[in-house]
Amino acid sequence: MDAVTSLPRSPAAASLSESHRSVAVPVGGPFWRRLFAFAGPGYLVAVGYMDPGNWATDIAGGSAFGYTLLSVVLLSNLMAIVLQALSARLGIVAGLDLAQACREHYSRPVSVALWVLCEIAIIACDLAEVLGTAIALKLLFGLPLVWGVCLTALDVFLILALQRFGFRKLEAFIVALLVIIAGCFIFELFLARPDMAGVLGGLVPTTEIVTNPAMLYIAIGILGATVMPHNLYLHSSIVQTRAFAHDEAGKRDAITMATIDGTVALGLAFFINAAILILAAATFHVAGRTDVADIDQAHQLLAPMLGVGAASVVFAVALLASGQNSTVTGTLAGQIVMEGFLHLRMPVWARRLVTRLLAIVPAVVVVGASGDAGATRLLVLSQVVLSLQLPFAVVPLVAFTGSAKIMGVLVSPVWLRMLAWGIAAVIIGLNATLLWGML
Repeated sequence: MDAVTSLPRSPAAASLSESHRSVAVPVGGPFWRRLFAFAGPGYLVAVGYMDPGNWATDIAGGSAFGYTLLSVVLLSNLMAIVLQALSARLGIVAGLDLAQACREHYSRPVSVALWVLCEIAIIACDLAEVLGTAIALKLLFGLPLVWGVCLTALDVFLILALQRFGFRKLEAFIVALLVIIAGCFIFELFLARPDMAGVLGGLVPTTEIVTNPAMLYIAIGILGATVMPHNLYLHSSIVQTRAFAHDEAGKRDAITMATIDGTVALGLAFFINAAILILAAATFHVAGRTDVADIDQAHQLLAPMLGVGAASVVFAVALLASGQNSTVTGTLAGQIVMEGFLHLRMPVWARRLVTRLLAIVPAVVVVGASGDAGATRLLVLSQVVLSLQLPFAVVPLVAFTGSAKIMGVLVSPVWLRMLAWGIAAVIIGLNATLLWGML
């Protein structure tokens, strides 16, 4: 059956089956009504682009190198927009999430290898999110990091509670936290008063980013923290929560709406990521504090250096909202990957608890062994690990969406395929440069 006109899968076989096609989309009618019905998945995906791992890399980059790495944040975000548009296209047209597509179209050994690599990426991502939430709880309430890490297990039940009221309620919760994060950073930037000429200059790439090993390490960490592999699996699944028409016209319209939703949401993610780096550059770098790479240290220094006591509290509130948001979407991504690659069926709460424990157990071990001082270093390292895993998600995604056999007449146009393969080449090239430097 043609990939464009095929009917949706049965709920039992569908990606994220408990929420599959649960959000109605108007047929016809005003453009804004259809766009509003599609708004949501992009914001769940955008959460992963501003998680605590981003905080660690952005603070380190802004403190050490001023505004220079803003260009990396911008380019990473533009790459993310293209790749997320492809991810949504795969879910809409083929009716498969990326994990399911890998299982169906690759041999068993290749599929298993990709699953293992994806699980490593999810553990690295969840590790950052769990640690970020724990650090925020420590900053706000003095709770020891180990206890904060253990408390993040409750996120599993938060997701279940929200989804009982419908997927739109979960999306509304995520958007509300995003608004809090954005508001916190608008306040922080108002206090920091960054140099706008320096900000604009930082958006232009320089060769120093590649030639300076220390800068390259942070740059690749920013790339890994921004273009996160598990988000490609997540978007291809949650876009299928929309009950759009499954003929060619309906899918074309769905692709347009999902692309707009994702682009606007990732625009917000760029603002927040850039704001973190700008805040670190305007507060620490200009004062000669190029050594600030620790979230805890940044929290302690913000109030005295900005001269406003509330600055540190607002910073910690934004971090807590970021960590909470990211753990919710990270757990969803873990469920999607496990089900898609393995066809593993178990109670929803059990699947999500397993996913969360894969992050909590390593986090408790690391915090217990290295203490609070190692937490932020682990955050940066986790983002570099994510970047190294990226090609194993990006290459299959670009290949699937460029295949007429899978996508039918809605295969990616030639210009989009060329752009996507170019992005994949840049990611692989940067990773190879990092590995060569380390060796």
